[in-house]
Amino acid sequence: MRKINRAMQLQGDIKDRGNIKWTSLFLPEHVKAMREWNESIGKVDKPLLDEFDLQILQEELEIAIQTANEVRIKEWKDGKFVFHRGIIIGANSQKLTYEDPFGKHDICATNLMEIMSLE
Repeated sequence: MRKINRAMQLQGDIKDRGNIKWTSLFLPEHVKAMREWNESIGKVDKPLLDEFDLQILQEELEIAIQTANEVRIKEWKDGKFVFHRGIIIGANSQKLTYEDPFGKHDICATNLMEIMSLE
């Protein structure tokens, strides 16, 4: 009986190193490829806006500037959609400037996807 208890006690003391024990089997090229693959998951190609979409975007922008209402801005950035919320204070062919409680921010006009009034 004592031998069984001693064997069970030794078995419980084994400590597994988890993923650490496998890292020596990966080549640097594999690690790099796995990191790139992880980063590419969930990325979206930049959508192309047609004439109709650009016209709607222009109209929403004009209304937002004239009324100074709060808007939600959808921007495509680095393969993902980023949403901003604030009041548009200016725009030109290069950038759109909006203000939120944290200050003024600029968005590149080519990355602008959608403007939606919240009021």
